[in-house]
Amino acid sequence: MSQTKDIRDAVERELSYDPLVNDSDISVKNINGDVALNGTVPSYPQYLGAAAAARRVAGVNKLQNHLEVVLATGDYRDDATLTTTANDALSLNVAVPDGVEATARDGNLTLTGTVTYGTEQAVAYLTGVRNVRDDIDISAGADPVDVTLNVQDALDRYALVPDDSDVAVDTSGNTVTLTGHVRTWAEHDAVIDATWMAAGVYDVRDDLYITG
Repeated sequence: MSQTKDIRDAVERELSYDPLVNDSDISVKNINGDVALNGTVPSYPQYLGAAAAARRVAGVNKLQNHLEVVLATGDYRDDATLTTTANDALSLNVAVPDGVEATARDGNLTLTGTVTYGTEQAVAYLTGVRNVRDDIDISAGADPVDVTLNVQDALDRYALVPDDSDVAVDTSGNTVTLTGHVRTWAEHDAVIDATWMAAGVYDVRDDLYITG
């Protein structure tokens, strides 16, 4: 059996195994560890969950999530209702800075505002959400050298990032570029999360290579 079929089958089994993902309308393609998910899912959390499930599989080096969220009739929310619900969720979440606002259009939420650091999307699990677009601006003011040192120091502390990691951090303006090798998607996500938490980071260029 080829490695291509092995990886595809493993991803399909993982999707079927995950109780939070309905895989009935998902198809999986794999070319040398570059995996693509195609088809439909009934909610945005399942869109995210399917991608997370695929990343858990050994041998998946890249992932392209082409899934489309097709809401059940009972889960549809009109633009005004979803906008209000999303903004209420943002205001009640203590992790979201003041000034972040949401606007809905046909189930697609756009987040806007200006903050001093990246923020997690607190609206992804609301009923009626088909997608979330982050148009939040990160205010400038951090020294690129300080950002690089802070991110590298955070990586040195993280348990999921080994001491001999060759991940390199380079900051230009408010954009951080990450290069090097990581062993797993869990390690990859830990590096990305640590980078986004640094004050002054506007964008993260992910040039990391997953060795598997």
